[in-house]
Amino acid sequence: MRSGDLKKRVKISRQVAGSPAVDEFGAPLMTWEELATVWAAVEPLNGREFWAQQQVQSSVSVRIRIRYLNSVLPGMKAEYNSKTYVIQNVIDKEEKHQELQLMCSEGVINA
Repeated sequence: MRSGDLKKRVKISRQVAGSPAVDEFGAPLMTWEELATVWAAVEPLNGREFWAQQQVQSSVSVRIRIRYLNSVLPGMKAEYNSKTYVIQNVIDKEEKHQELQLMCSEGVINA
């Protein structure tokens, strides 16, 4: 991976249980905690529209490439350019621990 390819600043966050706050059902409230801000390449892959909940929804898939960071997991979120992406899959390219490919989606996010 060439460093010149990583031109975008992306913030990666993980969900943590907030304490001692709970919701109306007694479940702990979840908050987001910043894990890292990294240089990345953000590559749109595809987009689609679909019908859900009586309205048209849209979904965009992107690949975010970053240097290897062992603490990134599916379910975390990546924020770039005022957009929030949920990380669906984390791929350690060629299992060399040099580059991660974060397969993400924007749109309908249940997190």
